[in-house]
Amino acid sequence: MIEAQSREGDAAKRKQILWTIERKLANDDVRTIIFYRRGGTCERPYLKGLTIMVNSIYNSWRMEDVWLDT
Repeated sequence: MIEAQSREGDAAKRKQILWTIERKLANDDVRTIIFYRRGGTCERPYLKGLTIMVNSIYNSWRMEDVWLDT
């Protein structure tokens, strides 16, 4: 449905498709992630060397570069 609304040239039809998508998501209790901020990750000041990738939450979680500075 998202691809269909992207291809739709008529603004009124596109809006109707978007409202249908919104209604389905609300009925299913789904929350879509539009943007994942680095600031949303909890970090302590004594945790050093942690690098969080911007484009994915799955890359770069290699903990051999992380250390605790207590």
